[in-house]
Amino acid sequence: MLRFADLTNLPAESNTFVGRESDVDELVQLMRVSRVVTLCGAGGIGKTRLALRLAARVAPVHAGGVRLAELADVGEGEVRAHVAASLGVTGDPGALIGGRRVLLLLDNCEPVIGECAELCRDLLGSCPGLTVLTTSREPLRVPGETVWRVPPLSIDGEGSEAVRLFAARAAAARPGFELTADTLPLVVTLCRELDGLPLAIELAAAMVRVLSVRQLVERLDDRFRLLAGGPRTAPARHRTLRAAVDWSYRLLSPQERVLLRRTTVFRAGWTLDLAERVCSGPGLPEEEVLPRLCDLVDKSLVALDGEIAGQARYRLLETVREYALEQLAESGEATEVRHRHLMALAGMAAGFRRVVAPERRMSWPVVERYINLFDGLKAEVAAACDWSISTQAPETALTMLTDVRFLLTGCGRKLDVADRLDRLLALDAPRVPPALRGQATILRGELALAAGDREPALRWVRAGLAACATAHDMYGVAAGLIVLAWLTGDHDMTARALDAAKRSGDRILESLAHSGRAASALRQGRLREARRAYGEVLAINEELDNHVGRSSGHIGLAQVARSTGDLAAAKRHYESALSLIGHVDARQQKASGLAGLGGVALDQGDLATARAMLTEALVLSRDAGLRCGIARRLEAWASLATAEGDHRLGVLLIAASVALRGRQPDARTENVLRPARALLGDELVAVLWAEGAKMTADQAVSCVLDGTRPDPPAAAFVPVVQESRLTAREREIAELVARGLSNRAIADELVISPATAARHVANILSKLGFSTRTQIAAWMIGSR
Repeated sequence: MLRFADLTNLPAESNTFVGRESDVDELVQLMRVSRVVTLCGAGGIGKTRLALRLAARVAPVHAGGVRLAELADVGEGEVRAHVAASLGVTGDPGALIGGRRVLLLLDNCEPVIGECAELCRDLLGSCPGLTVLTTSREPLRVPGETVWRVPPLSIDGEGSEAVRLFAARAAAARPGFELTADTLPLVVTLCRELDGLPLAIELAAAMVRVLSVRQLVERLDDRFRLLAGGPRTAPARHRTLRAAVDWSYRLLSPQERVLLRRTTVFRAGWTLDLAERVCSGPGLPEEEVLPRLCDLVDKSLVALDGEIAGQARYRLLETVREYALEQLAESGEATEVRHRHLMALAGMAAGFRRVVAPERRMSWPVVERYINLFDGLKAEVAAACDWSISTQAPETALTMLTDVRFLLTGCGRKLDVADRLDRLLALDAPRVPPALRGQATILRGELALAAGDREPALRWVRAGLAACATAHDMYGVAAGLIVLAWLTGDHDMTARALDAAKRSGDRILESLAHSGRAASALRQGRLREARRAYGEVLAINEELDNHVGRSSGHIGLAQVARSTGDLAAAKRHYESALSLIGHVDARQQKASGLAGLGGVALDQGDLATARAMLTEALVLSRDAGLRCGIARRLEAWASLATAEGDHRLGVLLIAASVALRGRQPDARTENVLRPARALLGDELVAVLWAEGAKMTADQAVSCVLDGTRPDPPAAAFVPVVQESRLTAREREIAELVARGLSNRAIADELVISPATAARHVANILSKLGFSTRTQIAAWMIGSR
């Protein structure tokens, strides 16, 4: 009778098993209910080590023993005999197992996957007490198989699995090695760049015997040469990172290799549609892309990474991509594939342009899909632009960007294309049509405006407008005038923009022109005109079924309502705006809507709601890279801090907001500073102002979210905000303005000349950043 020990050949662990605690616990439960479990994953993900630890954990419940069969070096037709030998027999392995409760571990099945599947099917059918645990880059596809995808190690700080593994192996390679405050961020970066692959992390950790952690990070661009120092006793495929990936690549079919290397043109991820457009061609017909993509997913070389606009998203682990990029370069087809990548992205952009064309009825579900699609493919748009720049052929990329200008400027995305647009426009390319160059130049101005860079924005827009006018491009002229009206706030310019938009026949442009007119009127206190114009914005976009445009209209009407004190209407409009864009990543509108609700809550004294809303709005603005949005959120947060009694924070944030926007202090600034001066004194407020004005956007956001305060300056500064304070005489005159008195009536009341009264009113307008007497009156009433 064979004893338990006679059927156990698991090797002892060569070093400490790190991490995977929850994975092992989950798999132990899974082994209780499934007779065949396959651990799938990319080479170097740690399948074998995890399987051995799991087998040791469940060994006590397998009275017939646990047996390991290593199949990496087994040739075709040898699997059954090799497994029998691992069981200590020369005949049928099923005869030895019989009815005993045995766990059979088949490691590295991929070279002989078909034979492994047949053997498992036969043994499971004839041996009722048998449980099979396998490791493979792809599933066996046998009846009853449970496939468990081995994930990368977690990477989220000092206690994460990847960092713990690196620290343990580094300490073994260099006794005395410890993580410090300086090295921890570098180790996290290193582990993230290595995709959390245990093999890669172990190879990197071994290199600390000769390199610092910083040097390891700096040399990762050449990771295959760097990570080539594995143990001599390890299997050949695990001695270097290249060997691990090369092992997987050599097991692929010719078509799988073609697809894998062509997918490397995708910088971050792709959809099936894109793969079919870009990767098909010689050696891989379009109809073969889907089945080969399924094969690569099964073999753990391509990862399924969520969805983009309802389509599955795929990506390569960076280590696999680096290897496959070398294969693409050697194939000689890199130029053609990268050109197909550019054309595929340009084709998608043209599709969006057609959807919003004036002559077509807009379909919001289709527009929504494009918004989410391009949001998920920002990195691919950037890669396509980079290819155009490198080939000195900007026309296609410029067309692509202008085709999706509404997506780049209207939904608050990170403005990653600005620098690339600069380089595209700088290329000496006479084939670019003047109208296209003009529209692209205007787009560059819009991006600068969204980033808060007003002076460069003016230069770009004026240059682009001139080019479009010379080319008799009515659409470009209208677009340029609209942006110019936004920048200048000039009433005549706003009227010209609206007229040009109407003549262009494009209702979206007409809506944007009305929006610019409304914003200008709101800033200047012409609330009736602002309400009418925002009503036009809402009406046009309801007609178009443009949810982003409708959202903008509601936000504008909410701002008007809040300005008149109608908080209920303001809240209703803000909530309507947010409900319209719940399924798209329109961060600018979402941040504005949330900040508006926060402001309404603040006006109502509901500080807890105000804090929650304003925090979410600030995070959205930060994540979208919207510098102006961050500045506006900081201003709102300064008011909240003041209401909560934290006047120090209020001064810091209002100073940061004013500095980030490049504007002079105004009445809203004074509403924060006045109570701070009363409680803290002028000198301390001056010091706090100097601290806040020096903060970057990131520092100011951290000040709010993390409580991180800047170091105080060595000496106090003269408070810049003194310019925004009214003298006693000016406050007296402001009170009379609030009572509705004219300059002559004020002169009579105070026994001064009308000219002196007019000069005082002009000074008040300048100091408070206002342009109308109505605004002075509203501010005085609000500050009583």
